[in-house]
Amino acid sequence: MKTAALGFLAIMCTGVAGYAIYAYAVLEPGTTVAPEMKATYEAHKVTILTHVFFAAVALLAGPFQFFPVIRKHPGIHRKVGYVYFSAVFIGGTASLGMAFIAYGGLVSTLGFGSLAVLWLFTAVKALLAVRQKSYAAHKIWAIRSFALTFSAVTLRVYLGIFFAMGFAFDSFYPALAWLCWVPNILFVEWILLPRIEKLNSFA
Repeated sequence: MKTAALGFLAIMCTGVAGYAIYAYAVLEPGTTVAPEMKATYEAHKVTILTHVFFAAVALLAGPFQFFPVIRKHPGIHRKVGYVYFSAVFIGGTASLGMAFIAYGGLVSTLGFGSLAVLWLFTAVKALLAVRQKSYAAHKIWAIRSFALTFSAVTLRVYLGIFFAMGFAFDSFYPALAWLCWVPNILFVEWILLPRIEKLNSFA
């Protein structure tokens, strides 16, 4: 990916991660939760806060793994990678639990549950690939993993769009359980990875 695009991703991820940490660690707990979700938050604080914190760590670490300056230093890349994947495993496990209490019923549960399972699965595949020294496969699975991590950003982008268009929260939130990650994966599979494979073929 071009440096400008990576910089944009890093800024977006840092902004969302910073907001999440500020909202849940500095502000009074629950003040930034949608009114429709406050009862669920109060009943499942530990699971939700675990997901928020470790997803924020993954957001902060993830984009920098793709910067050439980091990739040129294997030791740093490896250490940041373990931080990222550890955060994904913990945050993903918590998000799987959250899927069953997600606002919006079965549609939200299936959407966020699928995201959690795929988030964990892609992380495992990326780690197994690098341990087997299959570096090309590791890169592909790491990109897929980050596309799912980035759902934290796209979810908030869609939230803003739907609110700006005047939609009621309960009318669009279940759709966000799918919109926040399915387009990310489609973009990676249909546009980004074919371009990377094409460039590698000329290497």
